[in-house]
Amino acid sequence: MSAAPPLRLHASAVVIGEAGILIRGPSGAGKSTLALALVGLAQSQDRFARLIADDRTEIAVKAGRLLAAPVPPIEGLVERRGLGLTPEPHLAAAVLRLVIDCGSEPERMPEPEALVETVAGITLPRLSVLPRAGDERLILTALALFAGSD
Repeated sequence: MSAAPPLRLHASAVVIGEAGILIRGPSGAGKSTLALALVGLAQSQDRFARLIADDRTEIAVKAGRLLAAPVPPIEGLVERRGLGLTPEPHLAAAVLRLVIDCGSEPERMPEPEALVETVAGITLPRLSVLPRAGDERLILTALALFAGSD
């Protein structure tokens, strides 16, 4: 039995510590800005943090885990609104531990089923954000609660 081919998603991804975060949403939803804010906040807390991919992310299932990787030719590039594509230190791959959906107002008290998402047959914790300034703190809290990040 052969492995399923990788998926290419309209998403960004970052790694905080050893935990990958997939950031999904429509064009213009703020995925790149949120990814950079997450990396910046984690680094300000002396935590390891890097971009994995911006705008397009390849997802593969390996040993029952979801791996996120950049998609050539935009590997190592991030879109900065008003500036365009710019180089950014990045990591070649990370195991995903959390899914963030951008673009809709989150529920105040979400039901448990709203806090999970299945991607390529693997279920992960999920959080919905608009996004707004400060959501990176909420996401790092969710990562610690749901994914056991350091």
